[in-house]
Amino acid sequence: QLELVESGGGSVQAGGSLRLSCTASRGTYAYDYFSMAWFRQAPGKEREGVAAITNTGTITYADSVKDRFTISQDNAKFTLFLQMDSLKPEDTARYYCAAGYGYCSEGYCLKSDWYKDWGQGTQVTVSS
Repeated sequence: QLELVESGGGSVQAGGSLRLSCTASRGTYAYDYFSMAWFRQAPGKEREGVAAITNTGTITYADSVKDRFTISQDNAKFTLFLQMDSLKPEDTARYYCAAGYGYCSEGYCLKSDWYKDWGQGTQVTVSS
């Protein structure tokens, strides 16, 4: 099991940027064994997948964040990133990092059920 710790959340005005980080504990498997993703959940709404990167480097974004968010990772540092630009009030949510074991095939990478390990989340608030 990976322990995941998110950081980098905060409050910004619309149009601003934030960079989230997710640091994973070093476990039995090499970091690049995992497919990783960012999810978010706003009050009263279901958790939704934002961006994912498979263990082979394939990246998927939700339509709502395409061309504004960028997911990346530093395998050597066991760290996942989410660069968020042109933020909108509707991006306000708690953002979670998630890890799944192995390769997530198309159609599954933004589904929360596929992921096994989760962080506690970091709050992002965007004001208009």
